[in-house]
Amino acid sequence: MSTAKELKKEIERGVWDASLGKLYGRRAGVLERQRARYADALDCFAALYGGEREAAIYSAPGRTEIGGNHTDHNHGVVMAGAVDLDVIAVVSKNTDDVVRVKSKGFDGRDEVKLEQLSPVLAEQGRSAALIRGVAAGIAKQGGVLGGFDAYTTSDVLRGSGLSSSAAFEVVIGTVFNGEYNQGRFSAVDIAKISQYAENEYFGKPSGLMDQTACSVGSVITIDFRDPASPVVEKVDFDLAKHDYCLCITDTKGSHASLTNEYAAVRQEMEAVAAYFDKPVLREVDESAFYADIAGVREKLGDRAVLRAIHFFADSRRAGALCSAIREDRFEDFLELIVAGGHSSFEYNQNAYSAKNPREQGVSLGLALSQHILEGYGAWRLQGGGFAGTIQAFVPVHLLEAYRAAMDSVFGEGSCYVLNVRNYGALCVTEAL
Repeated sequence: MSTAKELKKEIERGVWDASLGKLYGRRAGVLERQRARYADALDCFAALYGGEREAAIYSAPGRTEIGGNHTDHNHGVVMAGAVDLDVIAVVSKNTDDVVRVKSKGFDGRDEVKLEQLSPVLAEQGRSAALIRGVAAGIAKQGGVLGGFDAYTTSDVLRGSGLSSSAAFEVVIGTVFNGEYNQGRFSAVDIAKISQYAENEYFGKPSGLMDQTACSVGSVITIDFRDPASPVVEKVDFDLAKHDYCLCITDTKGSHASLTNEYAAVRQEMEAVAAYFDKPVLREVDESAFYADIAGVREKLGDRAVLRAIHFFADSRRAGALCSAIREDRFEDFLELIVAGGHSSFEYNQNAYSAKNPREQGVSLGLALSQHILEGYGAWRLQGGGFAGTIQAFVPVHLLEAYRAAMDSVFGEGSCYVLNVRNYGALCVTEAL
């Protein structure tokens, strides 16, 4: 294993270009930017912990949801893809039984003593809770724990629907797995451990889609009928052959006070399930639901009914998206994307927060996308919704016009053109 200083020299000489090319592609300027990014991370690690320490570099990608919006937590079907924005961690083991993580752009440094694995109330909502929760999840599954010092930097947009928190959880789990467990945990195992950390320690009731997509990589469908053993399948997905690009636009909305909004989606779906004496909507017979809508709305209200309608349709739609890709029915794929976007907006009602109707960046982004792309592409909100990013599949001949329009409204650089990443979370300096 190389020291941090040695790794920096190797990065700058291009020793790792083949690995970086696999992760980030070889578009003009990409390798140069990633070399500089990795070198800077190694410099920051050296300044904090010492450049002579042996180090490894880990990476976990962000993800974009393609189908199945808010269906995972009720055991539905989703489609998601890893993207070429990621969190990287420069890591060196220590003998202190303490995890120290300094993250670029954040004040202070997290220090988690591994002798204390129960939740700490004061950490809830902070990255220290995720670190402690992942460690607890590893231990709960019989894994080995040990201390490490790390510096992380991320280009996964915070609050963007690209799952920056899931990428962070997964990279921490992958570090424990690689440094102390010889890779004994599968990518899906790490995803489950990361979800446990987010649910039980961080305090966010997320499903398992985000963590699975970040951990496994590529474009995948996930069937959560049995969330203890989700069925994960990779799907070949080549936008370039259809002369299309994947664009994510950050509408710059804040997620700071939206946890209750996210939680309400799951709670209302599960309340409908409970009406039928089931724990989740996946176990409810759809025809029985439609036959008794009057009773459901009387007890639970109209929004809960509409969100259940969205669940049934969008879970089924995720499977249809998979079939359209496998059968190369690209126009059908685009139509399904638009239909899913309408369902999220109209039935799931997570395009904006009712508490702050003046701020509707997601809604505006979708309206602009429809204006520019109607008849050619597809657009939808993604992720938790209420604020953050939208997704669009844009034909190459409209790409510059689309980017210019999005940037003119939401700020220069708001629209990102992304690649699907065919690798999940890994140790860059060993696995590639």
